[in-house]
Amino acid sequence: MTYAFKQSFLPPSKYSIKAPFNMTPQFITVHNTANDAPAVNEISYMINNNNRVSYHVAVDDKEIIQAIPFNRNAWHCGDGGGSTDSNALKKGNRLSIGIEICYSKSGGVRYGVAEENAVQYITKLLKQYGWGIERVKKHQDWNGKYCPHRILSEDRWNSFLNRIKKAMKPNESEQQIVEDDDTMKFTSTTAKAAVRDYIQQAVDKGLIDKSWLVKFDNGTMTSGDFEGLKIIISQRSSN
Repeated sequence: MTYAFKQSFLPPSKYSIKAPFNMTPQFITVHNTANDAPAVNEISYMINNNNRVSYHVAVDDKEIIQAIPFNRNAWHCGDGGGSTDSNALKKGNRLSIGIEICYSKSGGVRYGVAEENAVQYITKLLKQYGWGIERVKKHQDWNGKYCPHRILSEDRWNSFLNRIKKAMKPNESEQQIVEDDDTMKFTSTTAKAAVRDYIQQAVDKGLIDKSWLVKFDNGTMTSGDFEGLKIIISQRSSN
């Protein structure tokens, strides 16, 4: 994945509202925006309102935009003023870098690309700080909120972590990968038929190999496979 990294910083005059404390980050917290706005809109809205809600970075299918320096806290975890003690409770707001993944309301190809950009960017941050995968948290870990909602509703948190681990160490053994039961599950036969038809059409157009259809029919295709497949189909369709 390729993306443009930009910085559009919160003015210091708003630190008292959005980023009042100095911070030495210890974690990365993943969020879904729950709407379909691009990163530039998310950042602009966050900067320009006076709500005590903030985050460091927004990620979409084309851009990653940083709005708050990583040496300042942000209000994104819902766990209050918290603590600067990494062993204490309520530390999401005070010790973690908040990353919002855009386009999560409707999902689809744009969201799939945005999520993959987030995987690559989180991998970069983990390497930069010398951290392991245990530093990556979901919003839910801090205050119980059902966020990142799309990743959770599709039962893909372990898959998401696995993708980061593989990006960090491409040759990592399977024994080191987080246990993952991420095969696609359907509660509606109509939805299953629609997904199969989508894959069949891509095969018929020569965009993907027939083995993907076999994988789907065998029930071994994961949600992560399908998100990646949608990206491949989209990219090859536009060529």
